[in-house]
Amino acid sequence: MTNYEYIVYIFCMARKTTLTPQEKEFFKLVSLAAFSNPLSDERVELDIKIGECPSELPIDERLECVTQKVKERVGKLEQKGKADIRLFDDDERVIMQSAFMFEIYFLFSKQFDKLIENQLKEADRSCSVPFAKDAIGMFLKRGFNVNEACRYFAILYQIKRAYYFIDKGLIGQSPSIKKLRLHLWNNVFTYDIRLYERFMLNRMEDFSTLLLGDTGTGKGTAAIAIGRSGYIPYDRNKGLFRESFMSSFLSINLSLYSETLIESELFGHEKGAFTGATSRHRGVFSRCSPYGSILLDEIGDVSLPIQIKLLQLLQERTFSPVGSHEKLRFNGRVIAATNKPLDELREKGLFRSDFYYRLCSDCIVVPSLVERIREDPLELDLILNKIIYRLTGEESDELVSLVKESIRSTLGDQYPWPGNVRELEQASRLSILNIRLDPLNASSRVTSTGCSISRPRRGRACRLNPPVLPRPNIPPNRSPRSSVSNWKP
Repeated sequence: MTNYEYIVYIFCMARKTTLTPQEKEFFKLVSLAAFSNPLSDERVELDIKIGECPSELPIDERLECVTQKVKERVGKLEQKGKADIRLFDDDERVIMQSAFMFEIYFLFSKQFDKLIENQLKEADRSCSVPFAKDAIGMFLKRGFNVNEACRYFAILYQIKRAYYFIDKGLIGQSPSIKKLRLHLWNNVFTYDIRLYERFMLNRMEDFSTLLLGDTGTGKGTAAIAIGRSGYIPYDRNKGLFRESFMSSFLSINLSLYSETLIESELFGHEKGAFTGATSRHRGVFSRCSPYGSILLDEIGDVSLPIQIKLLQLLQERTFSPVGSHEKLRFNGRVIAATNKPLDELREKGLFRSDFYYRLCSDCIVVPSLVERIREDPLELDLILNKIIYRLTGEESDELVSLVKESIRSTLGDQYPWPGNVRELEQASRLSILNIRLDPLNASSRVTSTGCSISRPRRGRACRLNPPVLPRPNIPPNRSPRSSVSNWKP
């Protein structure tokens, strides 16, 4: 403690204060809201109480009411000289610490959003944080010390990233998708951010995650939401976060590699480790930072020997590259995903139970598209809006209607979508590029290019059939190649 900090401490001790009953009741609500799951019904109820606003108010307007109320109440504390956590003891200090974090979070909310957008463009290079000095200065003004200010500033950035990637990446209002978003948030912060901040901030690597769901449901998007939402410390001297959230998440599709290559891709290899190893290669576990996460996609496809090596890594947190006895440390977090029925694979002895139990500290099921639409028919419109925006760069009710009509007339309202969201996206592309529906034939719609889209049998994805071209007129004793110029369609 410096002399200045000691003097301030003595001064604050001499003028300790307390909250009035009304102040304590209000800021207790704010404290609860600060660390509640922002995607939960509980948070909505807290916002309504804090902002004193009607329940039917849109979320943006509701948050505006909440932030305005908090600003007014904190302003009154400032007028009384009470807007400083050092003036409070015990539970009131805890309440005001959370309330001031809530205030600062929304004060710099737009700047955090801008920082996320800039970082998405910059990719692996960590962006400068122009508002960091002001934000940390506000923490200091509210009585936090420098270390606390930097720590909580990084937590606020983490919260903002988690909300951004979970809420924007996994859209929809069906009960199953809402449940998924809640589950993903808890996977990042546990059910209580205060518990996370006190005990788990630097220990989440011990909690592996298993994502289950059919192909095309969005397991990769869910993994990105987890992987890009980890805690990344802020370096005050450099004015940067220690690394970009873009580089903190790595992904490897295990089904792409042969048995002889997969070990090298995971753990790396030394020069000369095997035939063709002409240089040293860093595997995905070597490239993962201490603040990072790795998605092991298609984990159900790996062989038993690789499962044993991965199990050892998860238990001991160490690994050795191929051709080396050196033990390297892995401090990141593992996320695994598969569309395979792991219970059946375990019964057949194709997937080790000890590996399964080590993977599923948290097991998250991503719902199918047909389940989401069955729960809420408007889900299709929300997803199509996002697909159209991603394809064209703008929202278009006209294109959404075109795609919906194409799907309805070609596939019907009860189509099971075996390819899920990925298939819906492809169907949207086909509808925009090719489809001109023929009302005379319900089973095969002819497009303007001569192709057709077939109504599939149950359990199979729709497909684009190639056009049937007329056979070229090839005279006897002439090769097809020599007669191309004489082809008369």
